[in-house]
Order: sequence, then structure tokens, then C-alpha cells
Amino acid sequence: MYIVVDQNEADLKGFNADFAKLGANCRSLNAAQFNSWLKNASEESLESVEGILIGPDSVRPDRLERIRKSTPAPIIALTERRELSATLDWLAAGADYVVCKPVHVREIMARADAARRHMRSATEPYCEGPLVLYFNGTDPEVDGEPLSLPRRERDVLEYLVRNAGRRISKSQLFRAVYGSMSDEINEELVEAHVSKLRKKLRARLGQDVIESKRYLGYRYIGL
Repeated sequence: MYIVVDQNEADLKGFNADFAKLGANCRSLNAAQFNSWLKNASEESLESVEGILIGPDSVRPDRLERIRKSTPAPIIALTERRELSATLDWLAAGADYVVCKPVHVREIMARADAARRHMRSATEPYCEGPLVLYFNGTDPEVDGEPLSLPRRERDVLEYLVRNAGRRISKSQLFRAVYGSMSDEINEELVEAHVSKLRKKLRARLGQDVIESKRYLGYRYIGL
């Protein structure tokens, strides 16, 4: 889910429609609504945020610290015009990107994807029993031995582990693996990746660590 914060009602409706065309969930809020949502949102809702888009005059740069404490989602600030001092203020406050309007939703989603990749590259390895994931393009290990996985299957595993305990839909998984630039969501492709991955993990770990529920998606349940 993407959160769009803007004081311009027409812009909110426009972003909402544009995200929907690409199959992405979007919640459009004005500043007051966003503050209320941030204060009352459940942990599950906060963790499901894929990116936060902040429109002009909606949130001050000095409020980003509060947002960062609530969710690790990428933050993209929008400005009406290119202005170096404003850009530096936003970046210093913690924004991942500062973009001048108008901007296409595809660019917003691509920048959010890039920010998440950067976060992944800085992540410590995940260790659970015999399983170790590195989040840096390296194959995972089981009992100290590499578990050779194609790139897409490795991406699926890393995304599910990062969201351990959460139910991930096929559309979410598709966008995480193939990026936001794809026009169509191929659920059969996701099913094929997950099926092959589960078989390999069962063979090496002796149990199924990925739970599958029809119509609901997948969840990493761990060892």
C-alpha cells in the first residue's frame, strides 16, 4: 500500500486513480487525516506501507523523524519547483527522494523500489537455525552449505522473510520480485516460483517454512 499525503483534493484523486491503474493499493489523505492515521494505525498497517508520498505544504520536513519511527517505508517528498535549499532540507530531514511535480506514478513506484533495495543491501544477515539469508544477491545457506536458487526464487524468499508472519498476496509478491514497472500481474508465475522454492526448502530443512492459503497468498512461518 502507498500513502499519499496532499492538501490538494484533485491531486489526491489523481494519484489514487493512477496507482489503481497499475494494480497498486493507495490511500490518499490530507495532512490532518495522515497525522491521525499515523497515530492510530496498527503495526500490521504500518508494515504494509510500500512508500509514502508527501505533497507540497502537507507535512513539514521536521516531522519526518516521527514518520521514520513509525514505519521504515521509503519517503518521497514532492515540490512545486526545483529549489536547492528545499531539496537539501528534505534530504537532511530523512526523505529518500525529492521530486518536482508533475511526476508519473511509475517513477514514484520505481523510486520506492530503489529505496527498498538500498535498505536491503544494508541489512544484517538473517539467521534462523540452519538457515542463513544475506539479502545481497548471495545464495542462502543451510547448515553452512549454499542453497542454490535462481534470482527470482531468492527474491521471493527474501521478501517473505522480511515480512515474516504477514500474509503476502500474489500481487504484492509479483511487484516485489518484478518491480513496479510491469503493467500486468502474472499470478501463475508467482505460484510457480513459490512452488519450486517450497520444494527446495523442504528438501533441505525437512519442513515447510512457507504457508500457502488459497486466495489469501503466502506467509513465512519460519522453523
